[in-house]
Amino acid sequence: MDPQHIDAVGKLQKQITQYYSRRVPFRVYHGSTNATRVLTFKRSQMVDTGNLDRVLHIDVTNRTALVEPNVAMDKLLDATLEYGLMPPVVTEFPGITVGGAIQGGAIESGSFKWGAFSQTVTKLEMILGDGTVLSASPDENADLFYGTAGSYGSLGLITAAQIQLIPAKKYVTVSTIPVSSFAESLEVTQKYASSTCDFIECSMFNKSCGSVVIGNLSDTATGKILRFSRAHDPWYYMYIEKNAFARNKVTNSIPLRDYIFRYDRGAFWAAQLAFQQSGLPFNAFTRFILDPWLRTRKLYQAVQESAAAQMYICQDIVLPAKTLVSFMNFIDQEYAMYPTGYCAVKAEPRSPLQFNSIEDTNMVFNVGVYGLRVEPYQKFVEVNKLIESKTTKLGGRKWFYAISYYSKKDFWKIYDKVWYDGLRQKYHATTLPDIYERIRVKETHEIHSKRAALRTLLGRAKLRIEE
Repeated sequence: MDPQHIDAVGKLQKQITQYYSRRVPFRVYHGSTNATRVLTFKRSQMVDTGNLDRVLHIDVTNRTALVEPNVAMDKLLDATLEYGLMPPVVTEFPGITVGGAIQGGAIESGSFKWGAFSQTVTKLEMILGDGTVLSASPDENADLFYGTAGSYGSLGLITAAQIQLIPAKKYVTVSTIPVSSFAESLEVTQKYASSTCDFIECSMFNKSCGSVVIGNLSDTATGKILRFSRAHDPWYYMYIEKNAFARNKVTNSIPLRDYIFRYDRGAFWAAQLAFQQSGLPFNAFTRFILDPWLRTRKLYQAVQESAAAQMYICQDIVLPAKTLVSFMNFIDQEYAMYPTGYCAVKAEPRSPLQFNSIEDTNMVFNVGVYGLRVEPYQKFVEVNKLIESKTTKLGGRKWFYAISYYSKKDFWKIYDKVWYDGLRQKYHATTLPDIYERIRVKETHEIHSKRAALRTLLGRAKLRIEE
């Protein structure tokens, strides 16, 4: 193992051992977040993993990458592409880190085949709550390995991860298939999920207009070569929206990196809300001028700085196929919240905290529900609780990066508390905040949209740390 890595892990191990001896709970801070919940850290109760940001080794023969947890997705992809390889699941937001993706439940349009990002990990190095360093894999400490997926740091600190790799190609050939109902979109998605394609996702722009998008890795371009990463390029969702309303079935090619991070500019369609809130015109010129601040790293800084997520619905829900259409109809009838997108995800029942642990299915569906502005705050809480309640009734799960209002009783009706508490006891994690305490909303924050916009523009937005 790399000497610099060993030294960094040793320092963290010493700090965590001291916390454990004093029974002090701690949280992991690495300088950024893709959570929409407002995060606040106490300097006396945190460990900083910001320097664990290196790609340690690429094994070309065995097609694996050994990386530290604070390696961002764009850095991981670029490092593996040098060897003609890529991770099979790379999140569409380049700033998401490896550790965050494992413990936070990251997926992508290839997840129907590979599952969540955590399902492409073959081994973990972790520091437990008492300072012990150990390895976890499907063959060693397997309960911890599978339990860590979706655990939000409540079982220990990941210090390195070994990730499976696959051969990369130059392009992704993308075909848009128009659909005219939720039921048709599900039928088309399931049809292609059993084929040999590499990527599948669906976007609905109203209940009778959408596109299922199929992607295939290729070294040969088909149709036009489209780009979505440059300031003068259109946002990716606009391309899909245009073809959906025109009922166009078209096939074009996108350079691999542009496809992988296709939603970076605009954060899907969420950044359009900033234009609406500010009163700025939303057009090609304003998007070009403001492009550096309309990418996800900056947008998430602004979300944390402003606390504006307390008035916009932003939830990811995972459901079995049999209730997906019911949930989409619920969102349409109650809120008419569009666009709405979803991806199919290969299930993993061995990870009880992971959203794709839903029983009795081989494939589940993640629905992104973003954009509705709800005021006053009490009404906002009611809408989120109603979405949570509907999700539970339909046998679904929520992603925990988002705001959660579950009561403790309701939360532990969904998840296996006996299993979870036993795992925390076995691996000395009982002094750490548990997952419910980590994800629940504890307080409200004053919203400062204009101040946050200015601080983000000036590069001064940062996570809250209390002395």
